[in-house]
Amino acid sequence: MLELGQDSGAKADLVSEGSEATFMADVVEGSRETPVIVDFWAPWCGPCKTLGPALEAEVKAQRGKVRMVKIDVDQNQQLAQQMRIQSIPAVYAFVDGRPVDGFMGAQSPAQIREFVSRIAAMGSEAAGLEEAIAAAEEMLAEGAVTDAAQTFAAILGEEPENVRAIAGFARTHVAMGDLERAAQILAMVPEAKASDPHVSAARAEIELAGATAGAGETAPLRAVVEAEPDNHQARIDLAIALIGERKFEEAMDQLLESFRRDREWNESAAKEQLFKLFDMLGPKDPLAQKGRRRLSSIIFS
Repeated sequence: MLELGQDSGAKADLVSEGSEATFMADVVEGSRETPVIVDFWAPWCGPCKTLGPALEAEVKAQRGKVRMVKIDVDQNQQLAQQMRIQSIPAVYAFVDGRPVDGFMGAQSPAQIREFVSRIAAMGSEAAGLEEAIAAAEEMLAEGAVTDAAQTFAAILGEEPENVRAIAGFARTHVAMGDLERAAQILAMVPEAKASDPHVSAARAEIELAGATAGAGETAPLRAVVEAEPDNHQARIDLAIALIGERKFEEAMDQLLESFRRDREWNESAAKEQLFKLFDMLGPKDPLAQKGRRRLSSIIFS
């Protein structure tokens, strides 16, 4: 996002030429961070010569709240067909990876200004929701479960299919000990987004919480493991009990040791539990990343 004080070279980056090859990165994925207005035009199009510069001026006036990608339909005919462009100029706006608004034909300066401002505001709203979700996740991490649940519920009131908020709301119910309700909430996730990392994390947390409920005390399990190092069931039970105490690194150590001693025991049960723990921690968690590296070194040793 452009900040005050940036030079005109950076400002010029708010408007770029696009193509079929760059459309996914520049427009679809790019709009997940900042709204993107796509101007479909051609050199021979008279109205395009007026509309394009006017759009550019309004986009730059928003100071980074929105970006613009220009697509020459003559050079990108397949993309124009996919977008069902029947006449130009044609303008589409993308927010969060999908088209949300657009128009065809010439527009007055006031209409252009209103359109660009409206799309820029959508990005601000999305950013506000992301900040609220991050705040709710922090509340949950700090143990303010009720506050986190209320915040997630409010977010879902605004955006019912927000996957990250659904996952977070489910996790608050795990923290409350209501695993049945947590599973019901997670079932709200659209099937197409069932593999989202936030959903995977919440699903793994529900499964592990269910397992830890009957795992037993760590002290006697630790004694069994020390006396019988190849007792894989006791070692995995100890790991699950440690997860229940949120001692994730020690749990990971036990699971990795079980896998190292016998990779195939009980259909690779240790590896299955490791993957659940990795999913629960999330792909960016340093401990999960370290654990994956250690697992790989065992597999390929």
